[in-house]
Amino acid sequence: MIDFKMSKTLFVLLAISSLFISFNDANKNAAKSTVKIIFVNKINNSRIVLNDSMYTNPFKEKYTVSKLRYYISNVFFKNASDTFPENNSYHLIDQSKDESQSFSFNVPEGRYNSLHFLLGVDSLHNVSGAQTDALDAANDMFWTWNSGYVMAKMEGNSPASTVMNNKYEFHIGGFSGQYNVLKEVVFNFPPATEVFKAHKTYTFVIDADINAWWQNQHDIKIADHPVITTPGINAKNISDNYANMFHLEKVIEE
Repeated sequence: MIDFKMSKTLFVLLAISSLFISFNDANKNAAKSTVKIIFVNKINNSRIVLNDSMYTNPFKEKYTVSKLRYYISNVFFKNASDTFPENNSYHLIDQSKDESQSFSFNVPEGRYNSLHFLLGVDSLHNVSGAQTDALDAANDMFWTWNSGYVMAKMEGNSPASTVMNNKYEFHIGGFSGQYNVLKEVVFNFPPATEVFKAHKTYTFVIDADINAWWQNQHDIKIADHPVITTPGINAKNISDNYANMFHLEKVIEE
């Protein structure tokens, strides 16, 4: 004997499954746009040259840059109703490695309102144990499982520094509590860059003004703070400053 109730239920389940598969196939086959994000680290409107060039901060302190690194993570585009994240979205921007300063991924064609990213590594991945690629501890951007990642690092020399060899070191970290240095950065698009067309590439050129580390909300002088290498108020103050270093210079459609 046929159980019509069971047959009806089976029919409904098969219909839902078919719709789900069709939706997934349609989404998988949806026309895509490619977005490329480039970070250009600058001081006084000039690209940074490691080791050899002398720069001047807002307090007239001279300094060189021997190391500059920072994490960009949790990148996504947003429209009026949804978000479109990059998969495995963790990047270590390293001034000594040109290839680290850009990355690309695909999003569905359509209208977008903004670009978002986190400056640093989210709290979950600070306590997730050994990891790979940009989050590999071998990148020298990790303290301990208690203190987590160094979100941003800058080192160099300055006549204003009172430590040995006139060095300064800023290793900025802290992912919880009152000294959390994680910062969300948002770029809202002008109308001309809202629509992403299929099979087109949109290159977002983002300038990072490193002089923002010294003064934007808080005054940080090398003479007063040549070494900041632990979570705390000074690290938090620098993160408040450098969260404002980014500027969307231009968007190029190709």
